Amino acid sequence: MTTPLPPSNLPFKQVRVPKVRSVAFVTFPGVEILDLAGPMEVFAFANIGLQRSGAFTEPAYQMDVLAAKPGPITTSCGLQIIANKAYSDIEDGIDTLMIAGTVDPSCLLCDLALQDWVRAIAPKVDRLASVCTGAFLLAESGLLNGRRATSHWDYCEWLARDYPAVNVEPDRIFIRDGSISTSGGITSGIDLALSIVEEDWGGDLALLVARYLVMFLKRPGGQSQFSAYLTSNASRPELKDLQAWIMLHLSDDLRVDILAERMCMSPRHFARFFQQETGMTPAKFVELARIDAARHYLGSTRLSIEAIADKSGFGDPERMRRAFIRHLSINPQSYRERFGLSETQSNAAA
Repeated sequence: MTTPLPPSNLPFKQVRVPKVRSVAFVTFPGVEILDLAGPMEVFAFANIGLQRSGAFTEPAYQMDVLAAKPGPITTSCGLQIIANKAYSDIEDGIDTLMIAGTVDPSCLLCDLALQDWVRAIAPKVDRLASVCTGAFLLAESGLLNGRRATSHWDYCEWLARDYPAVNVEPDRIFIRDGSISTSGGITSGIDLALSIVEEDWGGDLALLVARYLVMFLKRPGGQSQFSAYLTSNASRPELKDLQAWIMLHLSDDLRVDILAERMCMSPRHFARFFQQETGMTPAKFVELARIDAARHYLGSTRLSIEAIADKSGFGDPERMRRAFIRHLSINPQSYRERFGLSETQSNAAA
């Protein structure tokens, strides 16, 4: 039994015109279960929130799972799901169509019937979206030509190589280009679904759902899929321990000679060892970790820019600004304006 959302007094009726929206999910054998279940849960909890607010007595998002034919579909992890409709039987009436992804996109590239259907239905839906490698189906169907798009970071090189007409941005959580949206790796589909809920009903409902799912609300989608935790691939336990220590001591003096002493190495040997194991210099890792921390504070707190620069280890705002421009092509203040909490969200999160 699904646990209900807490009672909501959010004035959805006053800020949005009630509208029932159909959301359909395209699935196939080998589909990634989270690509499907993650966004579905977002819409399901949005339904509960809207019903508890009194805005709706029926589900505002009415969901269908589509496949080549109705019946059981075995996902990539072996769990079976049930498709309740065949996509070929759907000719119109879909508000939002989401294409789930798979570990092996080849199954999408050789499915000519599915490609033909997606091409035919695309002009008839208000919003067309892909999760993870579902972008390959949209690209193969020609729907991403001339558009900005993203996918799971590990597949973006493949996507860009095989579809040069697509402007692939590999480190984005999700990208909206007109009526078509693409999202990054797996759980990025949750972020995309939250942005759709926010578009339909405003930030209050999206924040309510995000808080219930115990996750951050990432509205604009331009944030990177990567962090210092993910971009470093150290395999040596002692180096992993050092990286964890760095992340807990970002405001300390983290020069190479200090870190080398902690590892009982000469600075030269340590720098070479770190580069060989992680693919980046110690200084770059430290800077990325500090940027990660600063992004967190900018996006989830009301701390001043000066306080954030101090807490994240940059020491002064100008040094932090230069690092942000160098790695993110955006300054900290602009980052906060795009990804920070609104007044309503700040009060709700308090």
